[in-house]
Formats: sequence, C-alpha cells, structure tokens
Amino acid sequence: MKVVLPALARALLEPKLPAGLDIAWVTTREEATAAIADADIGWVDLLPHGLTPEAVAAGVSLKWLFTAIAGLDSLDLPELARRGTIVTNGAGINAIAVAEYTVLGMLAAAKRFDRVVRIADAHEWPDAAPGRIELFESRALIVGYGAIGTLVGERLKAFGVDVTGVTRSGRDGTLTPDAWKARLGDFDWVILAAPSTDTTKAMIGAAELAAMKPSAWLLNIARGEMVDQDALIAALTAKTIAGAYLDTVTPEPLPADHPLWSAPNTIHSMHLSGRSQTKMFQRAAALFLRNLDAFLAGRAMENVVDLDAGY
Repeated sequence: MKVVLPALARALLEPKLPAGLDIAWVTTREEATAAIADADIGWVDLLPHGLTPEAVAAGVSLKWLFTAIAGLDSLDLPELARRGTIVTNGAGINAIAVAEYTVLGMLAAAKRFDRVVRIADAHEWPDAAPGRIELFESRALIVGYGAIGTLVGERLKAFGVDVTGVTRSGRDGTLTPDAWKARLGDFDWVILAAPSTDTTKAMIGAAELAAMKPSAWLLNIARGEMVDQDALIAALTAKTIAGAYLDTVTPEPLPADHPLWSAPNTIHSMHLSGRSQTKMFQRAAALFLRNLDAFLAGRAMENVVDLDAGY
C-alpha cells in the first residue's frame, strides 16, 4: 500500500508507522503531484500554503485523503466522491487557537485595544478609555456551532455572554440555518464560524448588515467569501454597524490598496488565528495515526467529511 506523506511531519510519524507501507515523503508540490498518482493514501499539506489541490487532483487511485485543514473549498469534492475517496479533515486541530483569537478580537473591539496600542505608539496618555463596552451580559450569535464555534461559545459564557449558536440540525437549542437571519437585531456580536459551502457564500450582505444593531460588531473567523465586502465597507463607512473584526477576507493576501484595510472601525488579523499555536502538526500527526490504524483495520474513522455537504 503506497502512502504519500509530508516530509515536515516525518519525525512525528515515521517511528509510529506500521511496517509494510510504501512511503513517499514529499516536500514540494511537484514531488507530491508525481508521487500521488498511484497512491492509496495521501496527506499533502505542504508549506507554505497547506493543502495542495493539484496533488489531490492527480491522486486518481486514492482510497483515503487526509488533511490537517478544516476547510476544503479548494478541492473538487464531487470528483473525490465520484472516485470513492474517503476524505478526513482537521476539524478541531486549530480550534483552541482560533477560539482564543476570537475572544481576543472581541475584547479588542469592546475595549478598542487597537486604539490603545496606537495611542501608546504615539507616547500619549489619554484621560478616557477608547472602548468601554463590557462583554458581560452582551449577546453573541455564532453562525456555525461546530468544533470552533462551540469552543468560542464556551469561552464567551465564562465572560457572562449570552451565546446562541446556529447548526444545521437546530440541536440543543441552537437556531437552524433558516432562522438566524430574522434574529440578527437581537445580538451585539455576530460571529461567522461556519464551514465554507455554496450556501454560505455572501451569507452576510447589505440586508443582513442593515438588520444588525448599530452597536453590533461582525466577526469573521471562517472565510472571507461569506461576507459581501462591498456591502460591509458601505455599512462601516455609514456607521450602521459598530465595527468588524476580520481574521479572513477575500482575496488573501488582501492587496495593499484594498479599501477594506482603511474601512472605519475595522480590525484585521490577517488569517493568523489558526497559526497562533505550536501544536498543529503534533495534533495532526496524532489524528493521522489514529485514522490510519482505523483505516487499516476497517473501523470508523474520525472527521470523515460529507462530500455532498462539503464538511
């Protein structure tokens, strides 16, 4: 059985791999694309950009594709389904880091710590705090209450935030996808943490922004394409919402002259949330090894993606 694996995880994987596997350790996109053509198992997350779609496309014989990345919008999922490839993703691997960054963003927005840093850079000593909002007793809507959204919710509840999640099933008192937009005006924080699918593109547009409280903040920790950025810039400029904390935008990297950089009351974190930790590859390697053991034994695997739903 041939397995293609990233060389950067070799030290974590090699001592624990079972005997009898034909392993190809790859470093570049070209190596991965060449090696995967006749492979049974592939893990082709390579630096600096992560998952390698062209290598996945070349893996016509793949029985199982593993990735440490949660979002699979770069892949041709219908083609993988047609091939019968099992896909498992990294949902939850970076969830702690992203959840912490989300809370960081909310606190920065509430206290306007972005302004505090700039005031300090100017060597000034203000008489008043630039931000005086408390998280306590505020209300947050988390659109996408999965691995990341749940961790965000747990942390916000410790601050006394009233949290409402959105799930596909409406489980445990969460709102369903057809119900949350009518409730947008109830919340002080609207947090996007949903997986990227055809149904989530531009899910926040002019109508949704108009429905939000003028004092509310939008936080996007999911994908930039979920927000109509022209509509967001217009809302921020007109001050019909209080501000936006954006870990993700489109395109990435955001061009230096893009108007979103200078939109009023906007805090950017340049998609650094998932990178703000040191344990990603340790967790990914442990997940891969557990799933490899299950795959070889014919047992159920973790994080199997519903290729029709996209997550």
